[in-house]
Amino acid sequence: MTAICPGSFDPVTLGHLDVIRRAAAIFGEVIVAVGQNSAKNYLFDAAERVELVRAATAAIPGVSVLPLDGLLVDFANQHGARVIVKGLRFASDFDFELQMAHINHTVGGVETVMLPASSQWSTLSSTMIREVASYGGDVSAFVPPLVAERIGARVNSQGKERTNG
Repeated sequence: MTAICPGSFDPVTLGHLDVIRRAAAIFGEVIVAVGQNSAKNYLFDAAERVELVRAATAAIPGVSVLPLDGLLVDFANQHGARVIVKGLRFASDFDFELQMAHINHTVGGVETVMLPASSQWSTLSSTMIREVASYGGDVSAFVPPLVAERIGARVNSQGKERTNG
């Protein structure tokens, strides 16, 4: 059975990878759908995020990575996926994801499975990673090595632009 793990993955974290690995173990095939939200300010553009997620998931059997543009349920139906997998950290995640699960089922007939975050990643978020990195903090404990390297390069280049601008 094919499942979809959607997100913006800006950046992809070890918590994301934990959920993706667990979903692949349950469903066999997982498509990681890297989405774009016009309301967000991204550290990496869509193509870079897809590239980084592909690199981070390359060793996980049954996982592929595709860009997502449009409705998630349309994407799921186009790819023959009947399940969306979402990782949950807090009760507020559940409140939001439950609403989305109901909408996705009603609009597209797609079920949602919610996996609780592993305890070691339960407080981790991409937003926190970006914040720490923006002040020059070391985020290597929270993201794959390539991602940490790219974050450092991006933050350094943005800092130089601000200084020279």
